Amino acid sequence: MVHTKSFDLTGFQRDLLYVIAGSDQPSGQTVQQKLETHIDNVNHGRLYPNLDVLVEHGLVEKGTQDKRTNYYEVTPRGEQLLARRREWENQYVAFPHDSNQQQSDQQSLASPSSD
Repeated sequence: MVHTKSFDLTGFQRDLLYVIAGSDQPSGQTVQQKLETHIDNVNHGRLYPNLDVLVEHGLVEKGTQDKRTNYYEVTPRGEQLLARRREWENQYVAFPHDSNQQQSDQQSLASPSSD
């Protein structure tokens, strides 16, 4: 098993990891459908080799739903990698819900009270 840091993955592989983490044992086809709402050119030749890389790195486990369908599930190692990645991202990026809350708090402080 290869020791992996989130920076060792491509952006597409990280996206796969996020989609799998946010789903309940999705099939490859389900992962593809979810990604296609935001990413162009998610074909089998791109999807499955990248899923295999995540499995090889121990970030995702591949199981069998039936004879023709596999499912994917993020491993504890994959969850740790995602958590570390989010911590790193949060150092540099303010997410919209944070700034909306700050604006709301500032408006509340600026408004005269009706006491």
